[in-house]
Amino acid sequence: MTQSLETLKAAARRAPIVPVLVVPDVQSAAPLADALVEGGLTTAEVTLRTASGLAVIEAMKKAQPDLIVGAGTVLTGGDVLNSIQAGADFLVSPGMSPKLLEAIAEYRDITIPGVATASEAMSRNEEGFKMLKLFPAAVAGGVPALKALGGPLPHLTFMPTGGVSTDNAAEYLALPNVIAVGGSWIATEKDIAASAWSEITAKAKAALQKV
Repeated sequence: MTQSLETLKAAARRAPIVPVLVVPDVQSAAPLADALVEGGLTTAEVTLRTASGLAVIEAMKKAQPDLIVGAGTVLTGGDVLNSIQAGADFLVSPGMSPKLLEAIAEYRDITIPGVATASEAMSRNEEGFKMLKLFPAAVAGGVPALKALGGPLPHLTFMPTGGVSTDNAAEYLALPNVIAVGGSWIATEKDIAASAWSEITAKAKAALQKV
């Protein structure tokens, strides 16, 4: 069952790091969810870059019902419907297109579209999106860009992703218009393939302590 944006924001405030996950094997879903929760995280984004992405979302929600699990790399109307049916609590897209905008329709409140410019941010806000993803954050200007956007657009909330790491996460999160950061360093593809659950838990704890 999808969550509200306020539920997502509340979870992000408790633990403002959202691991971006590429999980090729659904058997990894449950132990991965357990490892993230044990590490203190409240939210995760499972990308649809693998054939198992939807099944992973469903399995993670089953293993840890209180974990807010979103679907990332949502590109099409089919992705939207399939993600919601799999139990995704929110949707993340790298950008926006006319067809995707039409397909999202009633799910705009729980969709975080990627933007890279002020014009894109203004357009997404006019379309009804309440949270935006600066993406790719490092390429789009990173912390200085978000500081600049915060002046004329103080009502917009961001979750930057792309180039965010343990070294700069705190700098992003110090900005008033950033509620959370997304990144793949907490649980890398290599970590997941190696079933390095204790290491993932340790990295999650360390990241939260640092920010």
